[in-house]
Amino acid sequence: MIKPFFMDTKTLLDQISSECELSKNEAASLLETLVDTVASRCAEMDTVTLPGFGSFEPKKRMERVMVMPGTGRRMLMPPKLVLSFKPSAVLKQKLREQ
Repeated sequence: MIKPFFMDTKTLLDQISSECELSKNEAASLLETLVDTVASRCAEMDTVTLPGFGSFEPKKRMERVMVMPGTGRRMLMPPKLVLSFKPSAVLKQKLREQ
């Protein structure tokens, strides 16, 4: 059985800095800029596509009525914004080859 590996921020920054030959501060700045850019564009309901990786698409969920399973009580869930990710064909192919 394959043991799952969870990459934390420090490990990701180490990987970026070594592969791009950047200092850790430059790698951290690069990653922070990328995350801020994606977040701000998605907040404006724009789809962000990263070639070879995938696309982030914001979607609005409409308000809905939810029924509590144990009590049968109905609750109105407010509308909210959710972010979906769709991997690119290139990323899917790379994962299949692993």
